[in-house]
Amino acid sequence: MAVKRNTWQREAVREALDSSGGFISAQGLHQGLRDAGSPIGLATVYRALADLATVGEADSLQSPDGESLYRACASSGHHHHLICRSCGLTVEIEATEVEQWARRTASDHGFTEAQHIVDIFGLCAACAAPQPK
Repeated sequence: MAVKRNTWQREAVREALDSSGGFISAQGLHQGLRDAGSPIGLATVYRALADLATVGEADSLQSPDGESLYRACASSGHHHHLICRSCGLTVEIEATEVEQWARRTASDHGFTEAQHIVDIFGLCAACAAPQPK
């Protein structure tokens, strides 16, 4: 894979992603950059996010409603996420059972070199807690 050149646009997207604090859409990131005075285009934001995800510097997932969301990757290597549907709190998890299940299921069906993505959406403890009246 060719190494992508670090342009000011890619750096701007990386910095905005680092400061976003959680998963954000390309449109949301673009709007934040524009609000801060950046002339960066939406297509450039999409390209930079895709590049960052490809090299492992950003996590990418699809929300329950199908929108692609991104965040600065907190750890290297393969991992999974627990994501609060209400506040967006994200916890990176290691799931040995998922890894074993994926390999076994692929093998049972004659597949090799299987890859998977697991993101679990729910409500975090704070969002699920009863609110005082």
